[in-house]
Amino acid sequence: MQFHIAQLNVARLLHPLDHPQLADFVDGLDVINALAERSEGFVWRFQTASGNATDAQHPWSEDPFMLVNMSVWKSPEDLKNFVYRSGHLAYYLKRAEWFEKLPQAHYVLWWVPAGHVPSLTEAQERLEHYRRHGATPYAFWFGKLFPAQSGILSTV
Repeated sequence: MQFHIAQLNVARLLHPLDHPQLADFVDGLDVINALAERSEGFVWRFQTASGNATDAQHPWSEDPFMLVNMSVWKSPEDLKNFVYRSGHLAYYLKRAEWFEKLPQAHYVLWWVPAGHVPSLTEAQERLEHYRRHGATPYAFWFGKLFPAQSGILSTV
C-alpha cells in the first residue's frame, strides 16, 4: 500500500479578511494555492467553492477569525520543499503580520493511504492528539517523522 502525508495548519487572523493589514495575505491566496498545485508531490488541498478555505465553516471553532489550511502531499520532502523552498516562503515569513501566535500547537502531519481525502474532523482529531501527546506515529511534525505505516490506524 502506498501512503501520502497530510497536513493541517490552523491560524487565527489578527483582523477581518477585508482589513488593509491583511491585503497582502488575501491578494496572495490564489498565487500561493496555484503554486502549491503546480509543486512536485502535490496531491490535494482543502478548499470551498471560492477556491480557498477562508470562508469554510470549521466544525471545531465558531470563531470567524480562525482559518484552516489542509493538504495532502506525496512525501514530507515535497511538502517541506513547498513550504520552505518555494515562493511560499516569503508569505510564511510574514505570518506574524497576519496571524496571532497561538498558545497551542497549530500544525500537524499524519500519514494517509494514497487516494484518501482527509476530513476536517479527522484533521482536528490528529491535531488534538498531537497537542495531548506530542509527536507519535499517529500525529507528528517535521522534527519527528515516523514511518508511513506506523500511525494509520492506531490512536496512541
